[in-house]
Amino acid sequence: MCRGLAALPATCLERAKGIKTKLGSLLQKPELFADYIIPYSDKTEKAAKPHRPSHLEVLQWCESLEKLLMNNYGQAAFKAFLQSEHSEENIEFWMACEDYKTTKSPLQLASKAKKIYEDFMEKEAPKEVNVDHYTKEVTMKNLVEPSASTFELAQKRVLVLMEKDSFSRFLKSELYLELIK
Repeated sequence: MCRGLAALPATCLERAKGIKTKLGSLLQKPELFADYIIPYSDKTEKAAKPHRPSHLEVLQWCESLEKLLMNNYGQAAFKAFLQSEHSEENIEFWMACEDYKTTKSPLQLASKAKKIYEDFMEKEAPKEVNVDHYTKEVTMKNLVEPSASTFELAQKRVLVLMEKDSFSRFLKSELYLELIK
């Protein structure tokens, strides 16, 4: 449930004010978020710089993780939060899957699928995401003939994990509270 600033406890507001200096330049310069939204690919061109969202847009993020992820600035803010919790592999995997789904060339699909699997799903992968054995098995079978839906099940599982675990903490975080000010 979304709460306005008036409904927040005084301690939350004090903590949010305490980090204003730290976030000041970040909030005034959305281009600082650009590093967080570069698609997971071999493309050399940078992603479009996110625009600073309106107060209403930021408030709408608390309605669902999907709303937050549809906004480049929200995606960048959530990724910054996950980095502070040392769990950014989840959003990076989700972003990699989103980029993967836009790939048209069968050769590129195979190459990207292999890289995503090696980076995020293999046992002892450098950014291993927490998915069950069944999901890994289904994904491995999908790798035989990669398609836009190769990582669909795994991406959904990671999205649910972020929604149940990290998203609620993000909505209570100093970063989000500062953004809704």
